[in-house]
Order: sequence, then C-alpha cells, then structure tokens
Amino acid sequence: MRIENRFTVSLPIDQAWKVLLDVEGIAPCMPGAEIDDVIEDGFAGTVKVKLGAILATFKGTVHFTELDEDAHRIVLHAKGRETKGQGNATADVTVLLESVAEGTQASIDADITITGRIVQFGRGVILDVSAKLIRQFVDCLEDKLANQELATGV
Repeated sequence: MRIENRFTVSLPIDQAWKVLLDVEGIAPCMPGAEIDDVIEDGFAGTVKVKLGAILATFKGTVHFTELDEDAHRIVLHAKGRETKGQGNATADVTVLLESVAEGTQASIDADITITGRIVQFGRGVILDVSAKLIRQFVDCLEDKLANQELATGV
C-alpha cells in the first residue's frame, strides 16, 4: 500500500535537511519506534503497532539506500519481523525536500507491505492506521523543524 504526505515549513532547505539527517533525533517522532543500535548505513530497532485488539511488535532495520544532498532526497528501506508471530513488514520511504517561497516543502512517500495477523483487519483499516501514524510522525517532524526555526531565528 502507498501512503503519501506533504507539508511546508518556513525553514531554509539546508536547515531542514540537517534536521532530517538526525535520525536519532527524529526517531521518537514515529509512534512506537525505538532505536536499539546504530548499524552500517542505518539503524536497528523496534516498532510497536496497535491495530484493534492486536499489539504487534516488529524488530528490524532501517537502511539508507540513497542519500543525495544536492537533490535533498533520502530513500530508506525498512524491514522487520513480528517478535511474537509470523508477520513481516517492509517499507520503502522516499523523502524529498524542495525550496518553495514559504521555505521548504517536504514530500514523504511510503510503499508499505505487511503480512501476518495484522492483515486480518483488511487494507482499509491498515491504511487508516498507517496514515494516522505517518500523520503523527509528520506533525512531530513539523514541530521539530519549527523549533529549529525558532532556535535559529529564521
């Protein structure tokens, strides 16, 4: 399933880029996510997702597959396995920053695949929960970028 999100902050693109590269700083923005270790080209950790009565914990990794500072483009590949079940999850996430008159527009596009017991809730519920999690992440990220903006006096 595909989830797309866009938002604009009044921060110059180079400052927004630095905030995005601070993965350990923005990881707490992803509801239920914890970084356990820094690994080559990425991070290892866990993500807890609640869907209805089911709480699934996925343990896995996130790797940078592309980091293009000139284009202000980040591509991540995440994969995880459910710790108490047969489920798996993968996500390919592209983040693209673009200078706009108001500051910086961020585009987040995620292609997510989930297997296991969570799938019983159906595509619609999974999309709704995924969109809610992404929205919470984006809201937190916007706050971090806005705080960076306040700190720098831009």
